[in-house]
Amino acid sequence: MTQDASLFVLFGATGDLAQRMLLPSLYALERDGLLPQALRILGTARSAMDAAGFRANVAESVGKAIAAGECNEAALERLLGRCDYQAASVDDPAALAALAARIATLRGDGDTLVHLSTAPKFYGPICEALAAGGVADARMRVMLEKPIGHDLASSIAINESVAKVFREAQVFRVDHYLGKEGVQNLLALRFGNALFEPIWNSRFVEQVQITVAETVGLEGRGGYYDESGAMRDMVQNHLLQLLTLTAMEPPSHFDPGAVRNEKLKVLRSLRPIEGDDVATHTVAGQYTAGAIDGKAVPGYADELGRRSRTESFVAIRAHIDNWRWSGVPFYLRTGKRLPRRTTEIYVKMRAVPHSIFDGEGATPEPNALLIRLQPEERISMMLMSKTPGLDRGGVKLSQVALDLDLHDAFAHERKRIAYERLYRDALAGVGTLFVRRDEIEAAWSWVDQILGGWTARGQEPKPYPAGTWGPTSALALPERHGHSWRE
Repeated sequence: MTQDASLFVLFGATGDLAQRMLLPSLYALERDGLLPQALRILGTARSAMDAAGFRANVAESVGKAIAAGECNEAALERLLGRCDYQAASVDDPAALAALAARIATLRGDGDTLVHLSTAPKFYGPICEALAAGGVADARMRVMLEKPIGHDLASSIAINESVAKVFREAQVFRVDHYLGKEGVQNLLALRFGNALFEPIWNSRFVEQVQITVAETVGLEGRGGYYDESGAMRDMVQNHLLQLLTLTAMEPPSHFDPGAVRNEKLKVLRSLRPIEGDDVATHTVAGQYTAGAIDGKAVPGYADELGRRSRTESFVAIRAHIDNWRWSGVPFYLRTGKRLPRRTTEIYVKMRAVPHSIFDGEGATPEPNALLIRLQPEERISMMLMSKTPGLDRGGVKLSQVALDLDLHDAFAHERKRIAYERLYRDALAGVGTLFVRRDEIEAAWSWVDQILGGWTARGQEPKPYPAGTWGPTSALALPERHGHSWRE
């Protein structure tokens, strides 16, 4: 039986993610009165500083994240009053033992949430140190940041090292996309409306496209990114999580076990891409010099400072071999230095079986549903409408968009950082928005086959100029089957 945490321990409290996302999220929850009343916050990192120095760091991070003049000083002071700090290097057993003793002193009678915002190789040693210090008990739960491994074997090794200390129900694996409002709204759209579920299958859907496009390049993350690439950094987690939420069967209840079970069924139904299919169903690319929004930008190798075979773009034609989706292609696409930043799901319906309209301009286009998650959250239905006019030459049709702009519909609601929702749930012990171990490993199993196929074929990423939608072979991927990417 979980209860609200009374102690939150943040490893990597001085890191980039903490400064940009984690500390501002804690401030927002404090401002809105959503943190547990008795919660204390203990930051820890390699950096040597005292509690006052950490509080100054928290205040600076919040100040950078909040628009000028909008900071609630009283809320910030309350947050700072919760904060404490103890330096500990994650590769120093003595420092970790001292940290565990400090946790034992601060935790009181409530639960403890530990967020490991560190490199994954430290997850096991930190968990073992917490166990050795006597604090990794049933009242502690742990949040793990992605990536959980570099491939299936390393993912299993990391998960096993954590499982030696914590039960699966105590482990909260983060994919921050699952905390986004638009992703949550995808579930509400599918399972809260009678309109969509009857047509959400291969009888009515012709194809599905999922795009996660970025305009940025390496942004100083060259060391990490060149080890991972687009397949490991984006496809294995973000894109496959969006795929599962789009394709899964209705869960019996909106609770962690039921939702995760249905997501896992989708991952296990993904058709393997191996052998000759690797060349015909996947495309890897790497950007060269080009222009974004009219500004010249360097190529991947120029930013990295050396040549590399790491992909910055991936396109995949995937299939889900189950009753609902048999024969429906799922086109997945992600990349850096693309023309615009967007995350969207595009569901294109089949054409009407017979058109009663004749003449030029009277051909009906297939209906479609566009679910945009960022930069703005919007749902659009593309429908056929009569073009205004006297129609002496016959009825003319035009495709129009029926829009739900979530910013307009919920203008009074503040847009939240994904980590606000994730922290709120993790502090309360609710795991629905976190990824279960078997999901992670099923995704790695599918991705590893593709990566192995590229290696076996000696397949290198194809160049594409920055500011374009990837290599020309990516454009041809759906066109060979009579489809095209939505631009």
